Amino acid sequence: MLERIYMFSLKYLKDNNILEDIFDTINDGVNVVNNQGRVIYCNKRSAEYADVKPEDMIGKKVTDFYPDAILLQVLEDGKPTLDKKIHYVGNKKYIVSAYPFVVNGEIEGAYSVFRDIREIDILNRKIQALQLHLSLSDTEEEISSLIGVEDSLTKVLQDAKRTIGSIGGPRHSIIIGDSGTGKTMLAKLIYNYGREVGTLDSKAPFIEVNCAQFTNSDIAALEIFGSEEGSFTGSIQKKGLLERANGGILFLDEAHELGNYQSILLTAIETGRFRRIGGNKEISVDVIIIAASTKNLKNELLPELYQRLAQYELYLPPLNERSEKEKTDLFYYFLNKYEEAVKKYQDIDYQVSFTEEAKRLILSGNYPRNIRQFRDVINYSIDQASPLIADLKNKKEIKVKVRTNHLPFEISNEKSEDNMYELILNFRNSGMGPRKISKELEKYGYKFEYYKVAYYLKKLEDK
Repeated sequence: MLERIYMFSLKYLKDNNILEDIFDTINDGVNVVNNQGRVIYCNKRSAEYADVKPEDMIGKKVTDFYPDAILLQVLEDGKPTLDKKIHYVGNKKYIVSAYPFVVNGEIEGAYSVFRDIREIDILNRKIQALQLHLSLSDTEEEISSLIGVEDSLTKVLQDAKRTIGSIGGPRHSIIIGDSGTGKTMLAKLIYNYGREVGTLDSKAPFIEVNCAQFTNSDIAALEIFGSEEGSFTGSIQKKGLLERANGGILFLDEAHELGNYQSILLTAIETGRFRRIGGNKEISVDVIIIAASTKNLKNELLPELYQRLAQYELYLPPLNERSEKEKTDLFYYFLNKYEEAVKKYQDIDYQVSFTEEAKRLILSGNYPRNIRQFRDVINYSIDQASPLIADLKNKKEIKVKVRTNHLPFEISNEKSEDNMYELILNFRNSGMGPRKISKELEKYGYKFEYYKVAYYLKKLEDK
């Protein structure tokens, strides 16, 4: 027994070079120096970082390979240094911890353990970029922060509050509006206001689903209502979004895509109970339904379902119905939001300005996708005028001027009838027909029906 203990003693490991094998397999670099700063040991990873072999480092000054080595500082003051980001060697950046060897009160050497953190830095930059993107795309939480709260949105926001804050209790509702007008934003505002006034619990769920994201209504129904195991081939027991929204709000965007399964939703609204797809057990739920669509739900839903949901119909105006002042306020709102996001996630005092011509073109542009597209155009334009993250070089203050050449093509090429007809000719010459040309024109902000395109092309041929 004693012999086996001896075999696995530290001396045995050292005498048989097992310790060296262990150090050579770890992912961290290891350097050991004497009190003169000369390397008396290094593992393979340290040598790889320095692009040499371990034997090339032994006996040499550690600074020959790591010019900013903190081991020298440790030798000088005798204090350990932990998790310090230094040691730039080529394009490598390290995080280092170093400790002294003290024998009889004298510093006889030091050792360090370090690793390359470039991948971590790259990942952090990607996370920061993602956080910045999400920050620029997120929805509002406070009704008072909305542009138009005292103008074009006054009535809709008052009614939105009533849907969740009336004395008679919360109501189901329908949100009407074109794509990009802020239907999801309004649904979340209703949810937040409900929690604020206490008609919803502070931990009440908000579940959002776009019914049009599924390939057919069968799949949409499985996601929303859940399923029971064995009800059809390959089915599993699954809790649907309606159950997950219990006690809170279920926001059904493009609700008309429920198709033949609307009756299940109607039953849940009228009785507070429903059955999963293929199930026999009734499940109780207490959920506020907010339905939205780019279509007229009065023509798309079962009359009974529409009647129950349309206790409140909330209309969100498109951008072209908003006043010039509101458009300008929105412009500066998104500009300031970009500056604040860069300050928060990049710690840079970011100052953005637009030339008068660039600002005029953006404000006068046509936005079929409304406020979402307006926001995206502003963000895109600032992106084009801004330096890349890799070019920041630790700058703490940056001023950016957005000019017309930074704007998207469809905005920077000012809208005119002549420009539209020029586009029609270009599309025809590329082989497109009237229907395709009409669809392509919409991308540039022109609403020109296909039969008008056909008529214009025929007139050209008759000349």
